[in-house]
Amino acid sequence: MTEFDPEKFEEKYVHYLPELERAYRDAFEHMNDRYDSELVHAIDQQVLDDSEPVYEGDGHFRVVLPEDPVDRLDAVLVPDGKAEETITIYADRIETELRRIFGFEDGDDRDSE
Repeated sequence: MTEFDPEKFEEKYVHYLPELERAYRDAFEHMNDRYDSELVHAIDQQVLDDSEPVYEGDGHFRVVLPEDPVDRLDAVLVPDGKAEETITIYADRIETELRRIFGFEDGDDRDSE
């Protein structure tokens, strides 16, 4: 577990790149095991590649998505509702992984959902 410094997170790609990559990778693996893998891959490559993790304080992170994330999905055909729901679940999972990696919660709920 990496000791977290909120001020360093402002330059997250300098100070925390391995942790960020791990959070995104762990979230991907979680999602890929539970949801349509074609959709998960598309979200990973076409939406999350332009996302931005933000630290909001008190151990809470938020993943800022690009505008119109569903419209970015051009490699898969799914109903908009399913795509939007899966994007939301995926972003929530990244936030969970960030909290876990930076020690704001334990790993006991990693396999929930």
